[in-house]
Amino acid sequence: MSAADPVLKKTKAEMDKAVEHAFKEIAAMHTGKASPAMVENVMVEAYGSASRLRDIAAITTPDARTIAVTPWDKGLLKAVEKAIQTANIGINPSVMGDKVRCPLPELSRERRQEMVKITHGVGENGRVGIRAARRDGMEALKKLQKDGQITEDDLKRMEKDIQKFHDAAVDQIAKQLAVKEKELMTI
Repeated sequence: MSAADPVLKKTKAEMDKAVEHAFKEIAAMHTGKASPAMVENVMVEAYGSASRLRDIAAITTPDARTIAVTPWDKGLLKAVEKAIQTANIGINPSVMGDKVRCPLPELSRERRQEMVKITHGVGENGRVGIRAARRDGMEALKKLQKDGQITEDDLKRMEKDIQKFHDAAVDQIAKQLAVKEKELMTI
C-alpha cells in the first residue's frame, strides 16, 4: 500500500459525493411528470424541529400529474401543506381528507427552457465540486512527492488515475443532464 492510496480514496469519495449531490438536485427538478423526489427533501416543521418530508410521510404518485403526501401523523397535514407551498418548487398543494394533494401545473415552453437552464446550472455546480476534489487530490499528491513519500513516476501515474476519476464523474453528470433535458423538452 502506497502513501498516496488514502489520497486517491478520499479524492474518489469527494467526486462521488459531488456526483450524488448533483443527481439528487437534478432528480428534484420539476419536469411536468410527478416524482416523489420533487418533494421528498422538503423540510417540514414537525414536533419542534425540521424534518424531511420523506421521514414523516408516505409520498406516492397516483397519476402522472399528481403527488400525494400522506403524513403518518394526521396532525401534520397543515404543516406539510405549508412546507410544500413555501419550498418554492412551483407546486400548489391542498389538503384533501387525510392527504396533501400536489397537482403539477402544465409547463409552458418558456418554463421548460428555463428549467433546462437551471438544470445545467445544477450540473455545473456538480462539475465545480468534482474539479475542486481533483485539485485537492493533485495538491496532496504533489506534497507527498515533495516530502519524498512517493516517486515522480508514482506522482504521474496517480495524477492520471485522478484525471480518470474526474472524467468518469463529469461524464456521469453529463449523461444525467441529457436524460433530464430530454424529459423536460418532450411534451
